[in-house]
Amino acid sequence: MTSQSCESEAGDGVAKVGDGGPPPVWGRVVGIDPGLNVTGYAVVDPGPRGPIVVEAGVIRPGSSDRALGQRLDHLYRNVLELLAAYPPGALALEKVHSHAKFPRTAILMGHARGVIVLAAASKGIPVFGYAAARVKKTLTGSGRAPKEQMQRAIQVELRLAELPEPHDVADACAIALCHYQIGRSVRGLKGL
Repeated sequence: MTSQSCESEAGDGVAKVGDGGPPPVWGRVVGIDPGLNVTGYAVVDPGPRGPIVVEAGVIRPGSSDRALGQRLDHLYRNVLELLAAYPPGALALEKVHSHAKFPRTAILMGHARGVIVLAAASKGIPVFGYAAARVKKTLTGSGRAPKEQMQRAIQVELRLAELPEPHDVADACAIALCHYQIGRSVRGLKGL
């Protein structure tokens, strides 16, 4: 994984995951699909037959009738709890994408990503950001893969009995798998 992909580095005197809590699981990735209404997350561990989902779900910071600060605080506290319960070696997060017609969406997504990165930094967990097209290309071979193709790729890779739902969880699984796959490729290249 190149340093260009890494948004934050562990270290610099920051409290580490292992300080006062369980040690991080080597190879564990927490994937997060950030949002202010619904944030999807997936905890993916390496297994003997490939990656496995340990935990997945959603955090609901609240609807737009709640103050932005309250929603961000709720998201921050819940991400801290997730990272304490399932200490990872890395956190994978979707990069902010913007569309000229919807600049407000990118700004709001940036707020959610900011508190997630802050939560990871406070635990000393490196954060890796991936563009949606990169996630799709890594899992399906096409940067323009539709949602259904992505869900099927996730289902096969994680050996799930059914398609991952809701889409926030599916996206979080995809981001975690992308990081897992890229890391596996890098580890393989280093072994050569």
